[in-house]
Amino acid sequence: MTDTRAILIERHGEPGVLVERDIQLRDPAPDEVELRVHAVGVNFADLLMRAGLYDTVPPRPYSPGFEVAGEITRLGSQVTEWQPGDRAVALLRHGGYAHDVLVPSIQLFHYPETLTPAEAAAVPVVFLTAWVCLFDSGNARRGETALVLGAGGGVGTAAVQLAVQHGLRVIGTAGSERKRSYVVDDLGAEACFDSRHNWEPEVLRLVGARGIDIALDSVGGRATAACRRLLAPLGRLVFYGFSEAMPRSKRSWLRAARAWLRMPLIHPLSLVQQNIGVFGVHLLHLQAKEVAVLKSTLDEIYRCVTRGELHSVVDRVFPLDRQGAIEAHRYIHARKNLGKVVLADTSGLPKAR
Repeated sequence: MTDTRAILIERHGEPGVLVERDIQLRDPAPDEVELRVHAVGVNFADLLMRAGLYDTVPPRPYSPGFEVAGEITRLGSQVTEWQPGDRAVALLRHGGYAHDVLVPSIQLFHYPETLTPAEAAAVPVVFLTAWVCLFDSGNARRGETALVLGAGGGVGTAAVQLAVQHGLRVIGTAGSERKRSYVVDDLGAEACFDSRHNWEPEVLRLVGARGIDIALDSVGGRATAACRRLLAPLGRLVFYGFSEAMPRSKRSWLRAARAWLRMPLIHPLSLVQQNIGVFGVHLLHLQAKEVAVLKSTLDEIYRCVTRGELHSVVDRVFPLDRQGAIEAHRYIHARKNLGKVVLADTSGLPKAR
């Protein structure tokens, strides 16, 4: 057993409910490694966990955090493909807001030495989610038109890059001029409309009456209904988030209920009549069954990053401590982030090579 420091959710509420505690870390199981965490990606799901709006969580207290980059410090007795000192990223179901974590070796991935730990930790969840939404669920093909809601966020910036790289016509929505300009000028989208206003007519004017082939929806509520109306014949709506349910720093059951009621009811016969499909994606639920598929995909994504075809969009790096986590959550709640927010342990943090 060893001691480590972790940021925990002991009760639900606004960002200030996060606490920092010393916890005991057991020895690695035969198939596990102990990883010293250098950086952890912050995702919107972490905010939902803290607010009590996320469904698949362990009993409290627990630490959020789905993706970490770090250095292996100890090995389980059956682990042969890794060595102490190796740098790795890991996908977790929870627990990443800590200075040390235990990870099954099957959930470890190599990352390019040209990346800093913060850049590496900003890749797995957003790029894998975007990849699965576009290509595995959405079956996106060259020449098609993709609409990406929240195109300035973590998954959004990844999805725009992947879609452009694969020859799709990309249209986005985002809530600030800074984000909209970045999505068009830096990421290569054809247009990006203001998500705070009614963007549906603007998209329709741009694409014409046929509509769009694929929509990536992380918003929910009225946005989902708009995406469905915009779908072309054989179009696909891929739903992977519900940010409309928590627009502020703490949960409101009334707001969540209103967002839920604004969601369209989808009957299978209505899909048949319109020749459209609706998919749902939850990366963490997929991870347990498809880790081999995710590994090959993430390896390819990191190869593209190394070649400069894709890049890790890191907006802000906050310290890996309680105050840093609080500020990171507040920053995302305010919808300020352009790309990814990361927590990092800056003491002795290795540099990119």
